[in-house]
Amino acid sequence: MLVDSHCHLDRLDYQNNHKNVADALAKAKSAGVDYCLAVAISPEKFPSMLEKVEQFEQVFASCGMHPLYVQDQPFDSAQMEAYIQHPKVVAVGETGLDYFYAKEHKVLQQRVFVEQIKLAVKHNKPLIIHTRDAREDTLELLKEHQADSCKGVLHCFTESLEMAEAAMEMGFYISASGIISFNSAKELQQTFKQIPLERILVETDSPYLAPVPYRGKENQPAYTRKVAECLAEIKGISLQQVAEQTTQNFFDLFSLAKP
Repeated sequence: MLVDSHCHLDRLDYQNNHKNVADALAKAKSAGVDYCLAVAISPEKFPSMLEKVEQFEQVFASCGMHPLYVQDQPFDSAQMEAYIQHPKVVAVGETGLDYFYAKEHKVLQQRVFVEQIKLAVKHNKPLIIHTRDAREDTLELLKEHQADSCKGVLHCFTESLEMAEAAMEMGFYISASGIISFNSAKELQQTFKQIPLERILVETDSPYLAPVPYRGKENQPAYTRKVAECLAEIKGISLQQVAEQTTQNFFDLFSLAKP
């Protein structure tokens, strides 16, 4: 059994690649992926995403404001708080900081990030963190606002081992995506080789970042298996060990998600 700990089910191609959400989930199930966490990138997108996934018991949800969308709409903390209290929602995010694509909005990103950390702490729901080229500020804001009390995950991790270790000290998990299968990701592969399996999740971030041999095509939850297989190869262990431990990790972190 595997869990896709981060996917965007509302963004899959239902015109060409899947009949509907049920079809995508059936493909995942046939690959041994029994559960998914569907992640909203903004409060504006959350209601439509929830409508697509609410009927499926094997799908959990998260609501947050992605750092690359903060300039597109005002952040309504009260609205966000209402959404994260929905019984389907097990986490807050994705949220975080992205200075690679939008450094010019870093002050606004930080403000919105802090608001979401506070909501996660208040409601004791784990954070799903997007971080790119913002290691120091990400860690500093998480520490300053007591994110260790709600914990969370650094999703689609591509940063340094030092950042992973600092996050793990706060109780955070580190998530491996299809990027670990890329030929260009040798350094990242070595980083995951050193991260304890007990602190790793696996994800697709679908429809983005399809793993080898599907790179360049639309990603989907079924491909979580390929990520897990690559992680098993990197760490020199069996796929079963990866599946069992990462699934346990997921339900330990997202305690409101019931298997």
